[in-house]
Amino acid sequence: MSANPVHIAVMGAGLIGRRHVEHILAAPQAALHSIIDPSDDARAFAQNRGLRWHPDLDAALQDGKPDGLIIATPNAMHVEHGLAAIAAGLPVLVEKPLATELAGAERLVFAATKAGIPLAVGHHRRHNPLILRAKKLIEEGRLGRIISVHGFFWLIKPDDYYEIAWRREAGAGPILINLIHDIDLLRFLCGEIVDARAMRSSIIRNFPVEETAVVLLRFANGALGTFNISDTIVAPWSWEQTSGENAVYPRTDESCYLIGGTEGSLTIPRLELWRNGHARGWHEPFSTERHIAPDQDPLRLQIEQFCRVIRDGEAPLVPGHEGLASLRVIEMIRKAAIADEGGKDT
Repeated sequence: MSANPVHIAVMGAGLIGRRHVEHILAAPQAALHSIIDPSDDARAFAQNRGLRWHPDLDAALQDGKPDGLIIATPNAMHVEHGLAAIAAGLPVLVEKPLATELAGAERLVFAATKAGIPLAVGHHRRHNPLILRAKKLIEEGRLGRIISVHGFFWLIKPDDYYEIAWRREAGAGPILINLIHDIDLLRFLCGEIVDARAMRSSIIRNFPVEETAVVLLRFANGALGTFNISDTIVAPWSWEQTSGENAVYPRTDESCYLIGGTEGSLTIPRLELWRNGHARGWHEPFSTERHIAPDQDPLRLQIEQFCRVIRDGEAPLVPGHEGLASLRVIEMIRKAAIADEGGKDT
């Protein structure tokens, strides 16, 4: 640990909150201020690890103000907790999605901007070196002009995942929970998304929340895209199972995104760049380059960057307005799916 570590509190001790705790404890430039979560399970977790615990933010603030706060509470609580952090003058990193509704996300971004408080959003995949490498290849023009994009999120969530009640409710399906990560990356790599069409279904579990969706996308630069998402298919094509980002998922040597341009195509996360030789054409042989990026945990890199945001005034890699923009696309997709169903929401 450095002589003057950045003291960060984590609000919410669920799965992602605990991962943030572990990365803070492991980062030499950071120190864990406390865990904030009213549940008995969170209190026991903190006590077993010898960590400070508080039931709410007010109690944490009375125990020595932290330098920053990570909010990993249930999605519906992000706005309330984010506004409280901003009111307390705390730089804040809010897990994705920024909110469950656009109006709440807009309030949060406006409040942070007005107060001059850094607001980062937990779209941690942007911190992944392989995504930064892919973006560099695109910006260098190696693919030419981007024409089309395709993405997969096919995996199967086990039955016990849905034992938690809110995961079976409208708004907790893969469109908001999972696809928002992919949409954020496609925006980061290929530009703004200006239109979306979608269909969704829940034919297997029959919960009020979708389990499968197909999406058509139009980018501001004229490119088109498709995305196919389902959490009830046994398959190897998802970011979780292709990127190696989280060791709890088995890693497959596959890709989940394909980006095609006038000069070449790129697979992600394999980072295979496919191009013709001397001329472009369907009879021309291909050259293939396999690019390599450092294998680093983006959640750890996100913590390190959040420390620089707090200590050095560095701008967040994913500021609040970027999280808001990705949420707007998700809202377009949700509304398009509702329209396809004749206007009824689930």
